[in-house]
Amino acid sequence: MAANAAANLAQEYLGDAPISTTNKPAVIPDSEMKALAWFGKEDLRLITTAIPKVTHPKDALIKVTGTTVCGSDLHLLHGDILQLKKGDILGHEYMGIVEDVGSEVTKIKKGDRVVAAFNIGCGECEYCKKKLFTECDTTNNSSFMETLYGHKLGGIMGYGHFGGGFAGGQAEWVRQPFADVNLLPVGDLPAEKALYLSDIVGTSYHAVERSGAQEGETVGIWGLGPIGLHVAQWLRIKGVKRIIAVDNVPERLKMAQEKWGVETINFDEHTDVVARVAELVPGGLDRSIDCAAFRYAKSMLHKVQRAVGLETDTSEIVNEQIRAVKKFGTVALIADYAATCNGFLIGAVMEKGISLIGCGQAPVQKYWEQLLEDIRSGKFDPTTIVTHRFTFEQIVDVYKRFDKKEAGILKVFLQTKYSEPPAPGTPPLMDVHAV
Repeated sequence: MAANAAANLAQEYLGDAPISTTNKPAVIPDSEMKALAWFGKEDLRLITTAIPKVTHPKDALIKVTGTTVCGSDLHLLHGDILQLKKGDILGHEYMGIVEDVGSEVTKIKKGDRVVAAFNIGCGECEYCKKKLFTECDTTNNSSFMETLYGHKLGGIMGYGHFGGGFAGGQAEWVRQPFADVNLLPVGDLPAEKALYLSDIVGTSYHAVERSGAQEGETVGIWGLGPIGLHVAQWLRIKGVKRIIAVDNVPERLKMAQEKWGVETINFDEHTDVVARVAELVPGGLDRSIDCAAFRYAKSMLHKVQRAVGLETDTSEIVNEQIRAVKKFGTVALIADYAATCNGFLIGAVMEKGISLIGCGQAPVQKYWEQLLEDIRSGKFDPTTIVTHRFTFEQIVDVYKRFDKKEAGILKVFLQTKYSEPPAPGTPPLMDVHAV
């Protein structure tokens, strides 16, 4: 948390970068809603706060009918993302019904059933015109990020002030900036199929595209969370020959094996992952896709270094992949990495001729019309990994149990008081304390 405090002080010193909208919306007087807010490391609270309203001419106000908890939200729970502030409303995956729109919104109308992108594009800057919406030049005021990375990325809903300080979708109502760019009408598609277009469907597709995976290849996946499992599904659609996946959660390994014919490595049983890959694939993987995360340190050395602030990220998982892919192979990073790491195997990257690809945050708006059709047609099914449905009021405990990988919780659907009943074939409503 010292790094977070230092980042906030740096931002105060540098001052806010200019943005094309506001991250401080007006509110409806005498109104109330429930929202999840961050108050410190492992201190999330369901609060009562005012309902936001359309504040900018390109805004929309959304009545939330479905939200969820992302694996990357756990970084916020643990205070691992910089520039968090007490009271920040979290959540970057949500859908709902349009209640109001600003005067300059032309494509979205009141009553539309929509899913929201996790990121915020303005639609008008250089990067948005290239459909690289996550790199939007005008929606993130983090001067600290700009100093750290050399450039600032686009804003992200509900991801602290490193992502621009926008209130997120783990709430009953959301003010959505640049509605025409960042909302997709989904018609009558079941909520359980529509919601995940907000992030993980597009993010997993983007990872496979950026990796360059080709028909007939052998591809590794490190991490079988929601992104990793969706990557496996897209790789099968792509027509790769073999998929080798690394994780240690039995339910996730079993799902990957049974649904997509993945060959699995449980790193609790095979502690030398690279050696096991070599046994399964002599000569090495053609490519690997990192779907794990920066905070999953394995060795005591990296655990200590992260604990005392000598690194923010661990290099261990990336190093495994660098060693496991064949010469002139590819390692693609879709997992979240924040800042710096020690012990990075840079020599092997150069000497083996490894293509190390930072996939970047996925510009889901670039893909989502086609992905919507893929879901409608049955080509891709996002509900294969949806394991539980809970009420939004239980979200704090959902975070805790998801973080601990308890009860087989993988991807949840959180219903609000505005939600539709569960669609046939999807999980019924459950009590998070009883599963």
